[in-house]
Amino acid sequence: MEMINICIKVIRVLLCCIPIILNTTFNGNIGVVMAFHKVYPHHQSIGAAKVKQVHKTVFHFQPKQHWINDPNAPMYYKGLYHFFCQYNPKGAVWGNIVWAHSVSTDMINWKSLKPALVPSKWFDKYGCWSGSATILPGEKPVILYTGVIKETPEPGHQVQNYAIPANYSDPYLEEWVKPENNPILKPIMENISSFRDPSTAWYNNGHWKMLIGSRNYSRGIAYLYRSKDFVRWTRARHPFTEKLGTGMWECPDFYPLSSQGQKNGLDTSTLGSNTKYVFKVSLDETRNECYTIGSYDVAQDRYHPDNASGWDIGLSYDYGNFYASKTFFDPIKKRRILWGWANESSTKDEDVAKGWAGIQLIPRMVWLDPSGKQLLQWPIQELETLRGKKKKLKNVKLNKGDIKEIKGITAAQADVDVQFSFSSLSKAEAYDKKWDKFPTQDLCGIKGATVQGGLGPFGILALASKNLEEHTPVFFRVFKTSDKNYKVLMCSDATPSSTNKNEYKPSFGGFVDANLANRTLSLRSLIDHSVVESFGEGGKTVITSRVYPELAVYGDAHLHVFNNGTESITVQRLNAWSITKPIMN
Repeated sequence: MEMINICIKVIRVLLCCIPIILNTTFNGNIGVVMAFHKVYPHHQSIGAAKVKQVHKTVFHFQPKQHWINDPNAPMYYKGLYHFFCQYNPKGAVWGNIVWAHSVSTDMINWKSLKPALVPSKWFDKYGCWSGSATILPGEKPVILYTGVIKETPEPGHQVQNYAIPANYSDPYLEEWVKPENNPILKPIMENISSFRDPSTAWYNNGHWKMLIGSRNYSRGIAYLYRSKDFVRWTRARHPFTEKLGTGMWECPDFYPLSSQGQKNGLDTSTLGSNTKYVFKVSLDETRNECYTIGSYDVAQDRYHPDNASGWDIGLSYDYGNFYASKTFFDPIKKRRILWGWANESSTKDEDVAKGWAGIQLIPRMVWLDPSGKQLLQWPIQELETLRGKKKKLKNVKLNKGDIKEIKGITAAQADVDVQFSFSSLSKAEAYDKKWDKFPTQDLCGIKGATVQGGLGPFGILALASKNLEEHTPVFFRVFKTSDKNYKVLMCSDATPSSTNKNEYKPSFGGFVDANLANRTLSLRSLIDHSVVESFGEGGKTVITSRVYPELAVYGDAHLHVFNNGTESITVQRLNAWSITKPIMN
């Protein structure tokens, strides 16, 4: 309890990304994603003797075996989408990190290539860590990445490097060259062990600009660097943005979006009066992500979050198992694409035993909500090409305690899109102001799917066993506030997901900025054996859970809709599809 109380105090100082696991500990760790810069010398090079398939995903990106983490440098080049990520080719825990490289025509079916970057020079001898890609004029891609030159101080002495293709005419970009004038940036005044993850660069006022994540004691910092030739970089006199009490900022990302509510994405260098800007960081100390929406002062090269969506609000792409995200602009379909990594919730010994760890979540299109206060996300449309057998429901009423199974699809491998409706808000429970002090996942634990309510809980039971010994509920619950408004809570609760008592099974939650005038709420969930990605109200709130059922596997998994509130709920429409296996060579 002492550890938990300390973490609560730290997080209250952070004032950001409130949904952080506080009430559940596992092997001495607190949080969604356990630290991945920790070296496991006895585990990092233990190859997979036999890969266990039981919880391995089918339509999410992951290698055949071993560990992956951060998505790096996604880009489109000469007809192919390129995806790079941190990969351990020797084992199922973090270590021996190289840049895995795959290509695709649709970001769903993938062909694996040899690693693009491996430690081979003095300036990356101990690791080729995360970075980004920028397409320079003349269709010339460049990779910026963090190299580790010494193992001390932990997690390593970090510098910034670049790599270029050996052959620009090769659409597969199979060979990369690290020029001898690396590193292009060494920490001078910066923290040498907290100086990493260069962002995609953008261009204005005659200079290229990029960000690097860092910290000064507890102050999280994004430093801005300028260059005319992409090789010689100079740090700006002031940080691009910073925040006291947030610790190390990893994987900074900065990009423009249309402020007119359009879904079309914008190139990273876009400027204009109808433009808003997103700044995102991954918080190393709490393993959570925060983003803000704001304005970019081009003359001063500074970012200013809007009051309505600043650090104190705590916006997150995903309130569940999601970290180290990276976006890129798709020039072909004119959209901004978000990649995110979901680590395992299993132990390191379990990861070694099963021979793999980590998945990349389905790429999401991201755009600005018409309110301007948050982002919207939705799985890329290409995923729908994998839809197989379909099951439909329409106008099915669910009274208190009702559970209805959705039969006729592969419940362990499915895409479910449902719209719920209700006739009245009168039975919404009163919202207790003291809950404002609670992380939302604590409230999801207090007000779980089995706790009867007024308007809710209602939703789906994913990866359920025959007799419901195991199930992962994803649900809504509506509360009435003292000022006669309403708050919609969305939860994804892994607590009852497995009969394995040793598993880490957190409850995740986030509030949904929903307009209840039409008395409807929508939910889409992507279910893939050990992951449930859920999108509430058209992508206003997104939650990912990693789960490891023992009974609800393969053909023994079931899917249900349910209602445990006194207000009757109608499944206005439900479409559920079996998802077929993509090509993953």
